[in-house]
Amino acid sequence: MPANPVIAQFGQHAVPEKIEAEMAKQGWNDPIWKQAIRFTVQLAEGDLGDSFSRQGEDISKRLRQVVPATMELGIAAMMIAVPLGIAIGIIAALWRSSWPDWISMAIALLGVSVPVFFLAICLIWMFPGMPSSYRLPPGTPHNFATEFYFCESVLTGQLTMAAKCMRHLLLPAAALATIPLAVISRITRNSMLEVLASDYLRTARAKGASLFRVILRHALPNASLSVINIIGFQLGMLLTGAVLTETVFSWPGLGSYVVSGIQQYDYAVVQACALVIAAIFVTLNLVLDVLFLILDPRLREGNRT
Repeated sequence: MPANPVIAQFGQHAVPEKIEAEMAKQGWNDPIWKQAIRFTVQLAEGDLGDSFSRQGEDISKRLRQVVPATMELGIAAMMIAVPLGIAIGIIAALWRSSWPDWISMAIALLGVSVPVFFLAICLIWMFPGMPSSYRLPPGTPHNFATEFYFCESVLTGQLTMAAKCMRHLLLPAAALATIPLAVISRITRNSMLEVLASDYLRTARAKGASLFRVILRHALPNASLSVINIIGFQLGMLLTGAVLTETVFSWPGLGSYVVSGIQQYDYAVVQACALVIAAIFVTLNLVLDVLFLILDPRLREGNRT
């Protein structure tokens, strides 16, 4: 297949003069340094360029549509993965080396072993009555002010529309949640085992504190730093790596957009998506660093000294 986007668009048998004219129009015949400067200036102005394969579509405008779709999907997946993963990890730690621990870790092993696309296909086959594509039923009229369909429906009291959005979210979110659920459960188990072996927890139990109080009041808060760290990392992975899930479920998000750009050799789209992905990771890491400073007094004391 041709690697030149103009040849990919017009075909290998296109008139050479037409190809050269289009290359000159796009500025792709300019030296690399000149193209880099032009791209940097446009980026500083907030201009991510136009899509070549989509007949001059504004990439910035398109990203404002696809990024919220991926964010809703990723957040929905984390809302499934975080509580279940923490609960499974706590159960595995409390009943270490027993059948609850074995079952919990088997679930975690399956979560990281089964390919997401295979699990997505299995979910579609197991639940044929559930929607398996797009964010809303085709032809559904709506007047959303933002691209956060589900959140806006809930906040504006459109419960019928919110129910439709949720039905379309369930299967892709469940498929996408498997890997973070597995990772969070393992990290929670290991952190809880380390905390449960502490002397102050044995002292609390000896003084008559209930197991429920010891877990929620003492053990879980002290084990939460590692869990929060992995939750932030997994959220970044979900928001930027949901390519397979979005492809299987025809979800119009960032993953589907970057795949279409790669398939059509649309370099402007790929560059813009790469910038957005990098910005998401940098932002999440910054938020995590600030959150650690707030939650861990040892880090604050270390910075003062």
